[in-house]
Parts: sequence; C-alpha cells; structure tokens
Amino acid sequence: MQAHVNAWHGAYPIDLDALGRRDLPPHLAYSKKGWQNNGVSTYPHSCNGVKTYTEAVPKDNLPPMTRNTLFAPFEIIDGDRAQGLVLLCDHARRDLPQEYGDLGLPPEEFERHIAYDIGAEQVTRKLAAMIGAPAVMANFSRLLIDPNRGEDDPTLIRQLYDGSVIPGNYPMSGEERERRLDTFYRPYHDAVGAMIASVHRQTGTAPFILSVHSFTPVMQGRIRPWHAGVLWDMDHRAAWPLIEMLAEDIGLVVGDNEPYDGALRGDTMYKHCIVNGFAHALIEIRQDLIGDDAGAGAWANRLAPIVDAINRRADIHEVRQFGSRTGPL
Repeated sequence: MQAHVNAWHGAYPIDLDALGRRDLPPHLAYSKKGWQNNGVSTYPHSCNGVKTYTEAVPKDNLPPMTRNTLFAPFEIIDGDRAQGLVLLCDHARRDLPQEYGDLGLPPEEFERHIAYDIGAEQVTRKLAAMIGAPAVMANFSRLLIDPNRGEDDPTLIRQLYDGSVIPGNYPMSGEERERRLDTFYRPYHDAVGAMIASVHRQTGTAPFILSVHSFTPVMQGRIRPWHAGVLWDMDHRAAWPLIEMLAEDIGLVVGDNEPYDGALRGDTMYKHCIVNGFAHALIEIRQDLIGDDAGAGAWANRLAPIVDAINRRADIHEVRQFGSRTGPL
C-alpha cells in the first residue's frame, strides 16, 4: 500500500507496508522506514556599498505547520535530470512529527527563523518550476534536528537557539539523538545523495548543486545589511559567478561568505559536494525579501537566468577537488 505524504505539488508515494512502528510510549512512538546507507563569517566582505534597511518579515503567504501521523522526512520535486542541476532546501519547513508535539515551545517560536528558513521553500519551488530542475527539500524543522550540520556538530540538536530554550531537546539521551538521526536526518541525506547520483548517471558528468537558504534581517541585535549572500568553502566555480551576476544589480548588497562562512565541516555542501568534487554554491536570501509570494517569485525570477548561465559553463560539470578550509577531506 502506498500513500502520498507531504507532497504539495505532485504525488510522491511512501510505501506503508515497508514502515514499522516500535512499541514505545505515545510521546516517543514514531514511524520508521528501513532506509539504506549509511554566526559570523571569518572572511567578511560585500559586493556593492549600498545602504539598506530591514523590515518585518511578511507572514501572509507562509505555509502552515502540518501534523501527520505518518511523517515523510523529505520531499522530492522531480524535474529534468538531464540538465545536470540539483536544487536543495535544507530548512524548507517548520513541521514536527505528531509524537514530538511542539517540543515544549509556544506557537510564536515557530514563526521565527529558529524553526526554519522563512521563504526558502517558496523560492525553491518557484525556481525548480522555472528552470525545470529536480529538488530535494527537508520536511522537518531544524529545531528537531538540523540537516545542515555534521552528525558530530554540537549544534545538530539545539537546546538553546537565539535566546530561546528548547525544552523538548533537553535532556537529550544518546538513544533519542540516534533515533532522530536515523528517522529524519539520514533519510533526508540519503534522498539528496540518491538524487545527485541519479543526475550524475543520466548526464555522465558532474552535477551542479545549488542550496537555497534564508537569513533573519536581525540577529542578536545586529542589523544585517546584505540582501543576499553566497557561501562557499574553496571551490569557487559556482560561487564567484553567482556573486558577480547578482552584484550587477547595483541596488543589491551581496555578501561573499556573509552572513555566515561557507566552510562548515560535515554540512550538506561538504557531505555531498566538496568530498565528491562537484561544483556547488549556497545562497542565503534575507527573509524580509521573500516572506510573501511576491517576494519569493521576484527572487526566483532573478535567480533563474543566473543559475541557468552558471549551469552552462563547461567547468561546472567537471569533477575537481579543491579541498576544504576545515581540514583534510
């Protein structure tokens, strides 16, 4: 038997017969599938010296939180894999599986950037539709477990985040930590790896991977002036042209490894791109610019021709090892 779970556009079946349910207390019971397998930048500078202002993030078109007894940890948006391009969105949604309730947090905390990257899902969906590329998005809130961290990263499951204590994450037993890794984090990364491998097989060349994120306009009382930032480690093939083409708009302040540093050992780009020698970039867009449908659409329209142009560069589809500033691969 199959069910279509957490798929807004198109049907992506989950095999219910392959799911098992452990005999656990209600607050720990969960559905599990036997999946195979397995901030401030230290290099700050911006393009364009444009003064900017920040404003409240629009909330009128953001997707609601969902509660499903059967919780799919990821969603796949299919597309033309022959293009050699994969879109990712690690922090797409703020959803929690039913058995985790609200992690002890009031509803307003799930309106904040600590729960998900506001607007990133909408940009990813619109961009995927415009350029016809496949995408993989995580369906769970970063408060449950952060898919853009290494398994040994101390911020993988946060107990304190931007001034908010997360009661449901403290104390955190080794068994519960492993459960979240095995049930949510690893299936998502398996899906990312499988999509990248599928594109690689179909094209016979190295794929280009773009990860879409967003950042809060104000963090710990500090106003962030950038409209967008491009994060990268040592492989500049996609990052440099992305920065240059965005900066052609003189009204934009574009951060180079701002507002975060792209060298983060074990994160999604490291795990799937850096170690494999695949060209990649991570774009961060300020949340007040994409918090409604119009803003998300405008940024997808801005990015579509840029991403297409980068994807057409010959060097983008070569396997090349650049290493990492975090240490040996």
